[in-house]
Amino acid sequence: MLLFTDIITDDEMLTDSYDMKEINDIVYEVDGKQIVIQEGDVDIGGNPSAEEQAEALESGAEQVIDVVHSAKLQQTSFDKKGYLTYLKGYMKSIKNKLQESNPDRVPAFEKGAAEFAKKIVANFKDYEFYTGESMNPDGMVVLLNYREDGVTPYFIFWKDGLKSQKI
Repeated sequence: MLLFTDIITDDEMLTDSYDMKEINDIVYEVDGKQIVIQEGDVDIGGNPSAEEQAEALESGAEQVIDVVHSAKLQQTSFDKKGYLTYLKGYMKSIKNKLQESNPDRVPAFEKGAAEFAKKIVANFKDYEFYTGESMNPDGMVVLLNYREDGVTPYFIFWKDGLKSQKI
């Protein structure tokens, strides 16, 4: 299994156990799902029935998105201007890291990131924002949106903002 961490903060962000799709060689889209967690529960990989989930919610459990829960992502908020300011600084940090580790990647990253940022800004109101567990403002802000069905959550992670390690 691969663990992906933020190259700036070292926060754990996700594992390859999720359905990951690489988009335009610039981001990963990762599908999540709603799960019910209860204090003291141990995840053994089984899927509870709808009735079991309803009973658990009545007895104090909570419904969460698996990706948020497993990586301990922290919800944050932005207005459009604040997000653009953050994104400009974050892209500069990633570019600097790439110049040290993979300078040939910089032009493709700059072009792809600029194009993808336009797509984000055009649909800004559709996104929710999450940081890693440390809540370090210099680290990656993960975007959450929902598929066309309005139910299935998916996350956007900047590919060049992640490093992977085998666990």
